[in-house]
Amino acid sequence: MRRAVAVGTGVGHYPVPLVTRVFSGIQPSGALHLGNLLGAVRNWVVDQHEADSFFCVVDLHALTTPQDPAALRAATVGLAQLLMACGLDPEVCTLFVQSQVAAHTELAWLMECTVSFGELRRMTQFKDKSDRSDFVSAALFTYPALMAADILLYDTDRVPVGDDQRQHLELTRDVAIRFNSRYGDTFVVPEAVIPKAGARVMDLQSPTNKMSKSLDSPQGTIGVLDDLEQIDKKIKRAVTDTDGEVRFDPSNKPGVSNLLSILAACTGRTPEQTAEGYSQYGPLKSDTAAAVVEVLTPIQQRYRELAGDPAETARLLALGADKAAAVAGPVLQRARAAIGLLPRA
Repeated sequence: MRRAVAVGTGVGHYPVPLVTRVFSGIQPSGALHLGNLLGAVRNWVVDQHEADSFFCVVDLHALTTPQDPAALRAATVGLAQLLMACGLDPEVCTLFVQSQVAAHTELAWLMECTVSFGELRRMTQFKDKSDRSDFVSAALFTYPALMAADILLYDTDRVPVGDDQRQHLELTRDVAIRFNSRYGDTFVVPEAVIPKAGARVMDLQSPTNKMSKSLDSPQGTIGVLDDLEQIDKKIKRAVTDTDGEVRFDPSNKPGVSNLLSILAACTGRTPEQTAEGYSQYGPLKSDTAAAVVEVLTPIQQRYRELAGDPAETARLLALGADKAAAVAGPVLQRARAAIGLLPRA
């Protein structure tokens, strides 16, 4: 149980945690890839033992673009199973699906009423995604408000973020501070946490671009569930350069540096330490491929076990939703009271 002390007065009265709480989420769109694993999920596995950790499959965020219903359901379940296969333990952390906790959508409306049009318009991800889409939903514009609700519902202290999500976390902080200023202390203002080594895994064929679920680069992206022989081939065909020197220099040697980052993350070293053992690209590629296969083999085996028992997955996700709702409910009620809504009948 999370211990807390009470601070503040009146409707803004809220608990401040004595145990650090972490929240992070991931969309069930596109296949989980090596960058997600090394840059985020493996850190979550550590966090669950060091903090009160909440991890969410954010299926509502996926709806900002049109989805096939059956495919979305399958992807949501599959991602939850894969997160468990990667090491998230529903008995240790709180692992749940966003849409199964109704407080997310209700608090999102309060956040939309607190954030400004100008702030949403400045979000770079909206600009990028809307430029690539024929249909641009209103939700694509307002989803940072839902993201803020996701985080604030759990009195979150720390949010692991990459560079692409830092702007959204800053908006969440701004909205929490504004709400607290207007209506009294209601929300914990979260802090960003930059992931450890391996946070930026780049595309194997375009190493100046981050490995991505959304971009079509099949030879440059390693899916966590890809065939292991194909993974070996992809890494051995990775783009490097022509000077033949192995050193960690992302600006001038992005391809080689990417391989060093991957190998370092798989073996628990720094890229600089890893580079010291190599004078040729061939052995670096071979060792990187072998290390990645070694990391992914038990994950794929565990995933197949979980996929064979969908009833157990449903049970674990229901457990997670109940645990999440027990925390989110009081925070939502605190926000409703602070902003002036009547109590529920």
